[in-house]
Amino acid sequence: MKIAVVDYGMGNLRSVAKALEHVAPEATVVVTSEASELDAADRVVVPGQGALHDCMREFLARGLRDSVERASRTKPFLGICVGMQMLFDHGDEGDTAGLGLVAGEVPKFSATMQSEDGAHLKVPHMGWNEVEALYPHPMFAGIAPNARFYFVHSYYCAPRDVADAVAQTRYGIAFTSAVARDNIFATQFHPEKSAAAGLQLLANFVSWMP
Repeated sequence: MKIAVVDYGMGNLRSVAKALEHVAPEATVVVTSEASELDAADRVVVPGQGALHDCMREFLARGLRDSVERASRTKPFLGICVGMQMLFDHGDEGDTAGLGLVAGEVPKFSATMQSEDGAHLKVPHMGWNEVEALYPHPMFAGIAPNARFYFVHSYYCAPRDVADAVAQTRYGIAFTSAVARDNIFATQFHPEKSAAAGLQLLANFVSWMP
C-alpha cells in the first residue's frame, strides 16, 4: 500500500507521515507534491496548519488542485485541520475560495464566546476537547464515545448539508469537527497530535474501504 501525504509547503507534514508509518509499518508513506505520485497512491492525506489563505495560495501555486480533486473522487482521502477547511466553498479568513468539494463556509469563532458557566473563551480554540460522533462511521471504530482530540484553530467548518457532518465539538457553540462524504473524511482536530485516539483514527484510515 502507498499512502501519499500532500506537500504544499505548509503544515506539519513530517508529523503526519511519521504517525502513519507508526500505524501502518507495512505501507510506503511518501510526502510529495508530484501529481504522478498522488495518482499512483492508494490513499491520500492533505494535512494543514496555519492560515487558510496562505495554504490555498501555496497549494494552487504547486498545481495540486487537479490531482487532489481526482484523489477525492477515487480513493480514501483524509483532510486534517486546514486540509479540512480547504475542502469547503469559501473561508472568511482572507476571503478565500476553497476547493468546493464540500458545500459550506468556514467562518471565524466569535471573540465574545462564553462557556456554559459564563467564562470567556479564548480564540484560537487550542487544546484537548471532546469529539462527539453524530452517527457510526468506520473511521471512529475502536474509539471511545466523546474521546478527546487536539485542536488548534480560530475558524471552523459549517457544512451546508447537515448529512456531511459526522462529528461535532462544543466550544462556546457546537461546531462540526469532522465531515464525511463518500470516500472523503476530514477532521478539524489533529489526529497525529491526539495520542491513542488519534493513532486509532489513522489506523482506521489505513484499513478504511469506502
